[in-house]
Amino acid sequence: MAEKKMETFDPIEMSEQQFEKAISCIKKLKKGLIEFLKKPKRVTIVNFPIEMDDGSVQSFKGYRVIHNRVFGPGKGGIRYHPDLTMEEVISMAKLMTWKCALLNIPFGGAKGGVICDTKVLTDGELRRITRRFTSELGDNIGPNIDIPAPDMYTSEQTMAWIFDTYDMLHPGKNNRPVVTGKPIEMGGSYGRNEATGNGVFFVTERFLAKALIPELQTVSGARVVIQGFGNVGAVTAQAFFRKGATITAVSDSQGGVYCEDGLNPDELLAFKEVHGTVVGMPNTMTMSNEEILQLECDLLIPAALSNQIHGENASKINAKVIVEAANSPITPMADEILSERGIYVLPDIVVNAGGVTVSYFEWVQNQMNQQWDLEDVNARLQKKMYKVIDLVFDHWQGFVICEDISSNEKKLNTLNGKKLDFRSVALSISVERVAKATLLRGIWP
Repeated sequence: MAEKKMETFDPIEMSEQQFEKAISCIKKLKKGLIEFLKKPKRVTIVNFPIEMDDGSVQSFKGYRVIHNRVFGPGKGGIRYHPDLTMEEVISMAKLMTWKCALLNIPFGGAKGGVICDTKVLTDGELRRITRRFTSELGDNIGPNIDIPAPDMYTSEQTMAWIFDTYDMLHPGKNNRPVVTGKPIEMGGSYGRNEATGNGVFFVTERFLAKALIPELQTVSGARVVIQGFGNVGAVTAQAFFRKGATITAVSDSQGGVYCEDGLNPDELLAFKEVHGTVVGMPNTMTMSNEEILQLECDLLIPAALSNQIHGENASKINAKVIVEAANSPITPMADEILSERGIYVLPDIVVNAGGVTVSYFEWVQNQMNQQWDLEDVNARLQKKMYKVIDLVFDHWQGFVICEDISSNEKKLNTLNGKKLDFRSVALSISVERVAKATLLRGIWP
């Protein structure tokens, strides 16, 4: 009897499993580059004290990781979370490298965060944490060095504090490009707040139009389940709802709600604003986050935390397509199970790239002292997201489908006996681009 394969939830180990599968799609990769591409360029760890509102002093730890700067300055969010780990930040910085390379955005990958619980901290305490963290990072961030953005439990207000702190320490310069996701009044871009959710919609819309699933070629009429009803999940729900999809279930950290006839995202948002959760919405059935994932639907959109779909529940998923709005919501083991079951996965590296795309637009606007109209930003975003799903889909077809000359039929190729998924194809494109750029620049000195 074969020994059961143990599943890992270590973020670095999981990212390396995905990396190894992706590079097996690349025909030529110079020896030695693989190890270079696996490791972060720089890891910064800071510890600092903060005076709390009650007069006590509390110590906090923060991280900022640069994974790669071959294409340009580091780019990546800053998250505040009590369970944040250095390993998680490193793996997310890697993902940003591959995401920027895939989108042809001239940034490298970075990520950062502070270990703290925003739900028990006051605005004054959060402001002091942010300012001190920024000052501790010093010249490790900058408009042409490393450019933070909002992430989990940070916001445009957090970015305003970072900008102001950096600007005070670097007077006499145009410092607006030091962060993206800023308030409009401070040089933020129209459409940035909705960018990730809108990008999720654009990618899905374009993918369905490829007719890979004959009975599901448009968003209109699709039955959609969304795990996570924060900013990204809510904007995604609104975009799909406007185009005729039926949102049958959504969830937040306290649980989920289901309605066979469909939910109105605007009504859900209004209810959550009052009650702090979607749970209890009239005319709905309450469900757990685990149950939400197992509902029968056309499109399942995990937009919450990582590792939500894993080896234990992947066999219970009842969706035709999974659209990864969150970072790393599916483990490598679950990827294999889903692939064998014929469930397509649109990976995070593609799906949630709308955020960094409009962050790039904001950075460009700041450098040029301009501010584009919302319609212009959204049109540029749609074009970028359509282009990236076309690229990945075309490469996937080239890898997977081959002609059998003897019978003039199309057959499916496999990689080492396994079906090739969109994640591996997308990652292989990114890795190959970064590797090629590294060699074109030359190994210095």
